[in-house]
Amino acid sequence: MTKDATRTRSEGQMNPGNGVAMTVARRGLGAMFFSGMLIALLGAVLPVWRYHLEPDFALIGHYFLLQNLGVLGGAAGGGWVLGRKGVGFALALGCGLACGALLLLAAFCPPASVWGRLAGLLLMGCAAGVINHAGMHAVTPMYEIHRAATLNLAGILFGAGCLTCVLFLAGAFFFYTAPSLLILLAALPGLAAGVFARTPPAAEIVLPERHWREAIRDFRTPAALLFAAILFFQFGNEGALAGWLALFLTQRLGASPATSLLLLALYWAALVLGRTAAQWALSRVRHGRMLAGAVLAQIFGCMALYFTDNLFGATVGVLLTGGGFSVILPLVLEKIGDRFPQFHPAVFNGIFSIAWTGALLAPASLGYLAHYAGIGVVLGLPVLGALMVIVLLLALWLEARLTAA
Repeated sequence: MTKDATRTRSEGQMNPGNGVAMTVARRGLGAMFFSGMLIALLGAVLPVWRYHLEPDFALIGHYFLLQNLGVLGGAAGGGWVLGRKGVGFALALGCGLACGALLLLAAFCPPASVWGRLAGLLLMGCAAGVINHAGMHAVTPMYEIHRAATLNLAGILFGAGCLTCVLFLAGAFFFYTAPSLLILLAALPGLAAGVFARTPPAAEIVLPERHWREAIRDFRTPAALLFAAILFFQFGNEGALAGWLALFLTQRLGASPATSLLLLALYWAALVLGRTAAQWALSRVRHGRMLAGAVLAQIFGCMALYFTDNLFGATVGVLLTGGGFSVILPLVLEKIGDRFPQFHPAVFNGIFSIAWTGALLAPASLGYLAHYAGIGVVLGLPVLGALMVIVLLLALWLEARLTAA
């Protein structure tokens, strides 16, 4: 059978009207919740590990770097597993790895050996990479119905997972030890792995897998490269603040770990609610105004966080930055769906792998910078990143005008 015939048969199995396909798509969306939990955990667990009392910024940079390597490795391995075992198995494997990683981190909480924590974070990144890859394949039937809404919904569920993780750690901070918190968190992906593993064989869908050379050929266009760069810097902005906000507030303002985690949860809540509102506003508000307001909110929010000496100013800064960050992703995703209608979400997994690299490389870089310049540099990178996003969006607008001409 030819490659074109195989692809046609696979695409037929992804008919949006197929109830089984939509069931798997909903499970793929649900898996993004667990991916968010894993990505947000490190920034929230640092105060739990008492790094606000004994900061080791360079080591924290190593933590983020190892998690980033795990995400990239998991994304590569997830494609191999997906092609041989199907979506349900891949999602179950990712959640199972997440459960194992959390248990490993629980066993090696400080003052235990740092090598155990590094191994746990590497495994946790692998789990997130597998879940991301399988989840983006699974949502294809929904994506065929509404591109931007599906990708934005995946982002909202991802943010909801981040918010849940941080709220749990903040609420239980004074009641449980660090190992107990991680063991309780491990129960969620463990239960999810059982649910995904019990997916009936008939519910498995063979999704089209594109060769990497085909994806590279598509990415050679200036627009695709600009989209990837925008997401890299935007996710880097969000990840830098999410990874260091709790530690920054305890170090600069003297806030308690529980209070700093609540403000981190407020940041994630602003991202989730802002993206929901942005999805509603996309068809009602001029995109240029949305973009200008979002970037200004990011910059003023970071300035408020840097110069404030009280929790009220910190709260205002968190709301401004979270709300500003939340608008960029829906705008970019809508443009991607319009410019590349032939892309299915599996191709977007490559773009989002680049984006998640930015989300973890940025806080890793901040760890190394803070080691030499102090924790105040944490808010400098998001401001520079916001300015870079403006430049790239203007370049994308110019590229679209030249292409249309």
